[in-house]
Amino acid sequence: MTVPSDKLSPAQFLQHQLQEVITLLDKQQLETSLVQRGPATNHELIEAVLHKQHKTRLQDKFAQLHPADIAYILESLPLDQREIAWDAIKSELDGQVLLEVSDAVRQTLISGMEAEELATVASNLDTDEIADLAADLPKRAMLKILRSLNSKERLHLNTILAYQENQVGSRMDFGMITIRDDLNLKAIKAYIRKLGKLPSNTDKLFVVDQDNRVKGILPLQRLLTHSPFKHVSDVMVTDFVMFQVDQEISEASRAFERYDLISAPVVDSNGELQGRLCVDIILDFIRDKSDEDILTQAGVGEEEDLFSSVWKSARNRWSWLIINIITAFASTRIIGLFEDIILQLVSLASLMPIVAAMGGNTGNQTSMLIIRSLALGQISSSNVHRLIKKELTLAVLNGIFIGFIMGFLGFLLYRDWALSAVMAIAMFINLMVAVVVGLGIPLFRHKFGKDPAVGASVMLTAITDSMGFFIVLMLASLFLIK
Repeated sequence: MTVPSDKLSPAQFLQHQLQEVITLLDKQQLETSLVQRGPATNHELIEAVLHKQHKTRLQDKFAQLHPADIAYILESLPLDQREIAWDAIKSELDGQVLLEVSDAVRQTLISGMEAEELATVASNLDTDEIADLAADLPKRAMLKILRSLNSKERLHLNTILAYQENQVGSRMDFGMITIRDDLNLKAIKAYIRKLGKLPSNTDKLFVVDQDNRVKGILPLQRLLTHSPFKHVSDVMVTDFVMFQVDQEISEASRAFERYDLISAPVVDSNGELQGRLCVDIILDFIRDKSDEDILTQAGVGEEEDLFSSVWKSARNRWSWLIINIITAFASTRIIGLFEDIILQLVSLASLMPIVAAMGGNTGNQTSMLIIRSLALGQISSSNVHRLIKKELTLAVLNGIFIGFIMGFLGFLLYRDWALSAVMAIAMFINLMVAVVVGLGIPLFRHKFGKDPAVGASVMLTAITDSMGFFIVLMLASLFLIK
């Protein structure tokens, strides 16, 4: 029994659509293979007819879907099936789908397109959307796109591209309505009716003076609820949020969350209106940043496609795997230095991993807290010392508590007070080390302008494992071996 699509949750709907596309692709592959095995007569003609039929079916399927849903499907398909599906997507949808897919998948799609085809795709996009694709477009295609734009569009595109990726100016768009404060609301309404439609995410109009400096904003709610004979200056809001073109986009994203913004003006150092920032761009930034952080914490580059070649994926992961193997060898050498002690006290072999694992968990707790706080801008030079003091105090408390539990359980297992005391002290010291490392890695990386999340989990686990083994074995050699 087929469940109607309107009864499915969004996640179920996506899975349903993906499965239907996969079924169509599998059917195409099966029919093509049967034709190839059959009589040689009219092979090419039959294959051409089948290809056209399958392409039409895929086109009809994709025509019913939103570009974001198509992007999800493409990301979930292996490379050979993705190429077939991408070929079936109608050209007017190409640009929007390219904007929605991940960076890695976008590169695989663009790599199979000619410069003329990319220029045609760009003709259906706004200048800010073209700017989003610019980094992935070949130089020849970008030149063709620039030549196809009018002078105003070219100016807008060059303006956006002039800013760094992490600046507000690189994410702004120009779909805004500006008004003067000496007009009455009736004239503004007539002007909007004449336009016929509003730019997407328009919740306010921007009030500017003759020099294009922003004086205030006119929310649509006020435009609709106040007397049409009132002037803009009487009802506009002068206490509003706006952003500088060179401001960090991460800072702007926090402001959007804090003040529940839908759109906001973007100005230069002179207060002149340059564009606007909208909530859809902020949501895309937050999603991309979240995905990037998850991958970088594990030492995986964000440019890796789920179905990229084995060779490409391997090269993408090798750097952190090499670091892992080096740190693993360091840990084994530490154990090797104390082989005699382990032979005399076999119980250490079963207890050492517990100390190392607890250190890794504690360090990751601290590290994740610091990374999140840095991302939210909550840590500054004025409060960082208090934060460090608080975390170290917490480490002492946790070290005493967990160390006591470790010692107690060690005694229950081996009935040796000296051994249980050594394990308790080792646990306490390693938890202190873990917190120091968990604080130090993200804070130092942030201080030197590096992403605090990159490889944090990998480095922290390696250090706490090595130190956990070393601390246990060193204490055992001092207090347990006679």
